[in-house]
Order: sequence, then C-alpha cells, then structure tokens
Amino acid sequence: MKRKTTYLVCMVALALLAAPTAGATRPQLESPTVRPLPGSLPGLTTLLASKPRQLSSASWWGGTYAVPDGEKVSIHISTTYPEADAVAQQWVDLFARIPHGKELSLAEIYIAPLAEVSEICSSDEVLGCYGGQTLVTVGDSTAGIPPVSIAAHEYGHHIAANRNNAPWKALDWGTKRWASTMGICSRVTAGSAFPGDEGLNYTLNSGEGFAESYRVLVETNGTAVGYEWPVVDPSFRPTPESLAAIREDVLHPWVGPTTKTIRGKFLRGRRAWTTQVATLLDGDLRVRVTVPGGGADDVTLLTGDGRTVLATGSWASTGGKSAEYRVCGARSLRVRVTRGGAAARFTLRVTLP
Repeated sequence: MKRKTTYLVCMVALALLAAPTAGATRPQLESPTVRPLPGSLPGLTTLLASKPRQLSSASWWGGTYAVPDGEKVSIHISTTYPEADAVAQQWVDLFARIPHGKELSLAEIYIAPLAEVSEICSSDEVLGCYGGQTLVTVGDSTAGIPPVSIAAHEYGHHIAANRNNAPWKALDWGTKRWASTMGICSRVTAGSAFPGDEGLNYTLNSGEGFAESYRVLVETNGTAVGYEWPVVDPSFRPTPESLAAIREDVLHPWVGPTTKTIRGKFLRGRRAWTTQVATLLDGDLRVRVTVPGGGADDVTLLTGDGRTVLATGSWASTGGKSAEYRVCGARSLRVRVTRGGAAARFTLRVTLP
C-alpha cells in the first residue's frame, strides 16, 4: 500500500489563504530556513493509500543534483515560482545536509505553492504529502509555518518508508532504535499508541510521532532544545536520547537480526545453566541449544529476574531445541539450559533483533 501524508492546519485560515484575491502577487520560492513551528499551530497529518497522481497538472523546472556524499537528489519546482537557480540550489543544499542515507537518491521531491500542493495531494488545505518515494511540499511560508518544517516532516516519512523494523512496519511504528527507545511496542500493548491510525487516534500514531521527531532533529540539530510540538501527542516529545536514536537509524540503518554463539558447560553436579542476555531492541528473539552428537538438553526463556517463564523449548527441525519470544520493552532476559543427557557441553545460538 502506498501512502500519502498531508499536513493539515486550521482549515478556515488556510482556505482563506488559498483563495485567489484581487491583485494577488506571484508566489515566491523561499530560501529554506530552519526555524521552529508556531507554537499555536492546530493541525494534523494524515496518511492515505495512494501516491500523488496529479503531478502532471503542474509544470516543473529543476532536475537531479549531485550532493557531496555521493548521493543525488531530484528536486522539481513549480513554474508558478519564478525560476531562481540560486534558491533551488539552497533547497538542494538543505536535503544534502539534513540527516539522510541512501534513501535520498530514491526521493522525488516536488515543491509548489499551496494551491498546487492541494491539487496534487487531492485534498484541500494541504501543505505536503508523501507516497511512493514522492515528496510534495510547499515552497513558501503558509500561516506562519516555514516550508522547511513541512519538508522535514515528509522526509521523515520517506526515511521510515525505507527502513526495516521487522516484525513491524517502520512507516507505522517508526524506525527500529527510535521505536525501541520510545517504548512503542509496550505502548501498543497498553493501548497508548496506535501505529498507522489516521482517524480518532491520530495524535497517538507512532508513525506521525516519528516524522515529527525527525523534524525536531533537523530544527534543533539533535539538541531537543527550543522546538514547538503542536501536532501529535506530548508523549512522543523528543529527547536528546530519542533524537540520537533517530540519527543512528538514519545513518546506520538496522538491517536485521544478528546471531551470536555461546558455548556453555554444566558445572559438576549441576543440571541447569543460565546466562543473562541484553535485549537492546524490540523485536523477535530466538535461542537454540544443540549438543555434540545430539541430545535432549532443553532451553527456556525467562524474565530478567528469572521469576517468570516467557517461552519454553520445542524440537527444531535442524536439531536441538529452540524457544522464541517477541521482545517488547524488556532490556534484559534470562536464558536457562537444562541438561537432558550425559553431555556436559552444549552450544547456544541467540538471534537478537
């Protein structure tokens, strides 16, 4: 499913701004300047199912530009704006300097005045939309909202759309390290976060919380100081730690589970062996115990304090016994291996998110 993100604000005010007036001057493409959103902004962002389809209804200038890190950025600017190569280059420089990875070369960025953005995104009072690697944003301030804020928010969705947060969808949950830092899985279980919900629970949509947090990363350079938070629930407010997690997710994307091997030995007279495993990220964990020559050693997953059993072992098709558990907020688990035969040594393979 492709998604479209719209930045909606104060319907009546924007409707008046969008309406043509006598002697209206031609919109001017602004040089992108990072500054905070107005603190009184009422509004929301909604994600729809389809990619913007009306791009051909406007004409564009611009093109694909190289940036210093070897990536490229494709920027298309509406001909409604007077052509100004120097200002276009400033937009190129903006996307080159904000935190990004290889997904930058996948983005098609369209910059247009409010009326055209509304038409392209198929919704009234729209400041930007995102879908199918295509980002559309206003190029001039609207209702006091700087265009960079809209562009940064939409680019946050573009990052999430190109990141792995298995077993969840990063576009809905946020990226792996950010979602783990913010406890999104635990919040979903508790009913205080609603990934992908663009309806009544919009302000508790973790996908929007992530995109807004990326905006703050851009606006504060990761300090989480001097920013406004008028769009989604205050429970998603960024901290320096959560912004650092976003930066890491952007620059060093999580690519999937990692497996480590532990070689263990039962002490004389002991039938059980335990170890503590750090679970820094939420996701699916699997442990498998094998014994040289085969054997019936068993494996159990417990809470970090060892008081509660989370998962018990079952025979694996590849031999030995394995146990699986979805880590959801716990930052440490205990693994217990129980001796099932004469062999004192065993191998434990732990696959971590």
